[in-house]
Amino acid sequence: MKKFFEYAGFRLLVGIFYIIPFPVLYIISDFVYFMIYKVIKYRRPVVYDNLKQSFPEKTEEEINKLSKAFYHHLADITLESLKGMTISLKSLKKRYEILNTGVANEYFNENKSILCFTSHYGNWEYGILATDNAIKHQAVALYLPLTNKYSEKYGLKRRGRFGTWMVAVQDTKKVFSESYESPLAIILAADQNPSNPERSIWVRFLNRDTACLHGPEAYAKKTNFPVVYLKISKPKRGYYTLEIEKLIDNPSEYAPGEITQIYMNKLEKDILRKPEYWLWSHRRWKHSRNIN
Repeated sequence: MKKFFEYAGFRLLVGIFYIIPFPVLYIISDFVYFMIYKVIKYRRPVVYDNLKQSFPEKTEEEINKLSKAFYHHLADITLESLKGMTISLKSLKKRYEILNTGVANEYFNENKSILCFTSHYGNWEYGILATDNAIKHQAVALYLPLTNKYSEKYGLKRRGRFGTWMVAVQDTKKVFSESYESPLAIILAADQNPSNPERSIWVRFLNRDTACLHGPEAYAKKTNFPVVYLKISKPKRGYYTLEIEKLIDNPSEYAPGEITQIYMNKLEKDILRKPEYWLWSHRRWKHSRNIN
């Protein structure tokens, strides 16, 4: 019963934000920022430590300024995600522009599936909604299932309504083992903290030894699908671009760990350009590297 009432509350929020216009949404977002940053202080020690360790050259004032900018963005994408449950395709295309689609379509014309390496930067929920409609491939997004079965069923329906196939991470092997009539564009969020550090690929990232998921590189080398990078930018509040860039054509030719380092180098450049748009509240560096 508790799960149902949680779902009912979520549906109520979705319904409220359906009728709220975007200008009002960002007024509410400013209040949400105040609550999560000033009152609740949501994960502020985690955010501060992540920023301080990643930017040791920055002053205390600069770190605090970055932290506030991040929380403003976090409030924005939280409410944008609620709005995204009911956003129209026309409004989505206006606010989330996908660029350089010819890179993906070139692979499609060669009958090649691709792996799309992306991250928790900008607004990734809008990316899930928008990608399939913009390219010729069948977009497939891997996701972590919710514990609430009611919200899970509703969320899958709404997130996939513009064509993207939503696949639970537990079914990843199934995606790669089956055959399909049309080439796939498999979207992988490759910046998550791995649950098993023993199987991780370690790289230098933002001045720290960083454990990375082994799966994206492993599937790239196993399938030899070309890898593209989804470069996300936020030109102004409420508007995003996603640019598709070639990253690796023949993954099987690369040394172990090399693909992951290439991807993380690309992501690092984006973060250094506009740090506030990455998910700093994520406990990215929970694991320490054991040097024998």
